Parts: sequence; C-alpha cells; structure tokens
Amino acid sequence: MLALALSGPVAGETRAGSPCAIDDRDREVCLEAPATRIAALSPGAAELVYAAGAGEKVVAVVAYSDYPPEAQEVPSVGSHTRMDLEALVTLNPDLVIGWATGNPPEQLETIEALGMPVFYIEPRDFESVSSAVERLALLADTREEGDRVAAEFRDGMAALSERYADAEPVTVFYQVWDEPLMTINDDHLIGKVLTLCGGVNVFGELSRLVPRIDDESVLAADPEAILAGGMGEENRDWLTHWEQYPSLTAVERDNLFFVPPSLIQRPTPRLLEGSRLFCEKLDRARDKR
Repeated sequence: MLALALSGPVAGETRAGSPCAIDDRDREVCLEAPATRIAALSPGAAELVYAAGAGEKVVAVVAYSDYPPEAQEVPSVGSHTRMDLEALVTLNPDLVIGWATGNPPEQLETIEALGMPVFYIEPRDFESVSSAVERLALLADTREEGDRVAAEFRDGMAALSERYADAEPVTVFYQVWDEPLMTINDDHLIGKVLTLCGGVNVFGELSRLVPRIDDESVLAADPEAILAGGMGEENRDWLTHWEQYPSLTAVERDNLFFVPPSLIQRPTPRLLEGSRLFCEKLDRARDKR
C-alpha cells in the first residue's frame, strides 16, 4: 500500500478561498477545503488540535497522546520518533500536524511526498501557543472555539505576568530529565515560565536549549528551589535523588517541588495551569525565607 501511495499524485492545487496558514517553519500551508481528517504526530499536537475545537476530526495520534481523554480512543500510528506510515496512509488524513524538531524529518518528508499536507508546529513562547490554536482552528474551520481558547490562554498568561512582575527573585533549577541529567535554558518555553514567575534559572545562560549537566553543577549553583516533572503525572522519584545533598539550599528549606510534566512540558493551553502551579511553588519558596 505504501509503495503504491508513493507512486501516486502529490497534493492537488489549492482552490480560491481555501484555508491557508503559516506554520512554525514559516511555510504557508493551504488546503483545498477545511481539514476533516487530522493526524497529530505528537501528544502536544493532539492537545492543540482538540483545544482548537477540532477534536472530532482527529483520526490518528501517536503514543502518550493522553489528553484530553478522548484522544486515547483515537488510533495510534506509532510514536513521535517512529511512525507507522502504512497505518497513517490507511487512515487517509487530509492534514498532518508535525512536530518541527521532534518528528523524524525523513518521515515527514515522505508524508508530504504521499500528498498529505504537513503543518509544522513548535511554539517557543506564550503568544505562539495562542497562535498555534488559532491557526489550527483556521485550517479546520473551527475558529469560534479556537479563538475563544486562544484568547483565554493569552489573557491568563498576561494576568500572571502582571501579578509577578515585581516578585522577589528565586534561584531555580528545573530538571527536565534524569539520565542523563538535563535542564532548560532561558530560551526554552519552560524557561520563560520560570522567568514569568520571578524565578532565576541557574542554568539559563547555557547555549543549548536543553543542556546536559551533572550533580556537581547543581551543587555549585546551589538553587533555592528545585522543580521537576518526573516520569509520570504523580512520580516524584527525581526529587528524592537530591535529598542525599542536605547542604543544598533547596533541600535544607524543603523546596523540592513536583509539577505534573504534561502541564509544563507541552506547549498547549494547559501551560496556563502549569504556570500557575509553578508560580505557587516559587511563592512557597519565598515564604520560607
């Protein structure tokens, strides 16, 4: 089936009045008609499509697409790093939402060669999250719902920014992975949440978006608070690792905070909930001074 599809025609010409949007690789993607069969190739992409009001049009997701719960009932076509292209072709999507730096480029190129339009997303700031919802809603012809959700997120983040504009700084280490030990810099979306809440990222000036570090680097930086997401929505195991270092300020003051990873590590409207939780944790650290 895949071989036959590869030999078939590519996507047809767009007609006048067809929906068009600019994706996060600055490519204009135009459809012949609003999307009715959408494949979301990352858990974050699935959330964004549902947030845009187009959840009923999702025909394919990948592993760990667990929110909203309805997404778990949609056929999976593999993982974000390895899709089953034959399964995807069988589902016949008329729009594929790709993860700009998370999906294998060669697979996304093959998908486009098969005639399926690919819309790349990768929000890197708060406004880009709202914009992604609006653009997906435009392509799916669900603008009323998408625009509402985007506006709520935009307004909520603006309110948080205003509330914490003059907050006392708190030095923070955010752990994004355990083996190898990894964090984020100030350019990362999580780094922007940290800054919004009045946090000072002790590794914020590192050049890599997701740098690898070691325990000694954390001990030298001696953050006032350590936040981590862990391997699951309720798994605090990553934080217990730091309890072996009682001289760390974060340990001494009991400022080891867990944040459910799906609320802070996916660039979706639920980032507002995660940001509120993040800010609350830093308020607790301030109260312990």
